[in-house]
Amino acid sequence: MNRPAPPPTDVTDDELHALVDGQLAPDRRLAVEEALARDPAMAAKVAAWHTQRDALRRLHGELLDESIPAPLMSALDRNLPRQARRSNWMRWGGMAAGVLVAFAAGWLGNAQWSASRNPSAVLAKAPAMREFVHDASIAHVVYAPEKRHPVEVAASEQQHLVQWLSKRLDRPLKVPDLSPLGYTLVGGRLLPGETGARAQFMFEDAAGERVTLYIGTLDTRAPDSAAARETAFRFTSEGAVPSFYWVDQGFGYAVAGKLPRDVLLKLATLAYRDLS
Repeated sequence: MNRPAPPPTDVTDDELHALVDGQLAPDRRLAVEEALARDPAMAAKVAAWHTQRDALRRLHGELLDESIPAPLMSALDRNLPRQARRSNWMRWGGMAAGVLVAFAAGWLGNAQWSASRNPSAVLAKAPAMREFVHDASIAHVVYAPEKRHPVEVAASEQQHLVQWLSKRLDRPLKVPDLSPLGYTLVGGRLLPGETGARAQFMFEDAAGERVTLYIGTLDTRAPDSAAARETAFRFTSEGAVPSFYWVDQGFGYAVAGKLPRDVLLKLATLAYRDLS
């Protein structure tokens, strides 16, 4: 038996965004909340926006109250029609400033923002980063399908695993907690890299879908040494599987998996926040 469709509503996306941002006019709030109660799809959409907003605030809370930098505003003025700028600004309200400042700051704080950059161009100009991300992708493809031997040390020996890999990589390591997104630790292994030992932690959800966190030092003596020392947070679909990766003072991290980009982003964001 088909369920009846929810009654039509005059609630707009602009009003839903204003509700999420706490900027909806009081005289409309009750009507919008009643519409959400009648429309599960609309309620789910608003819940997803709340989740995105909370994640951005956790990552960039110190930036959300800052004004948009003048260079970024100039870029917007050049590339967006006046009406589009006004419409988007009204939709996102004060949150737009925080989001744009966050991206202008380089997503994780120290990378230089450039409207002309894309992940492929960045990797092409950074051999050490390209090699690192490629190795992360290959390591995932090789070990993620394994049924009996996906890891060297199982999650049941997590303390030993972390101590062992920390010693081999000469850096204190930590296993991020991805359980809020349904992924638990399978275990980890030691892997070789161009600049020495690297580590791979593997996680799995209830359906058996696996994602890996690849960690290791980048070659800061390479021609792209400035990029290797720079903190960055980027996505690439090059290689066998997509990944989100970041670099922090010469140490690289890549979260790889055959997952939709938005899911992979959530996992990488959770890992970054837990490892910071």
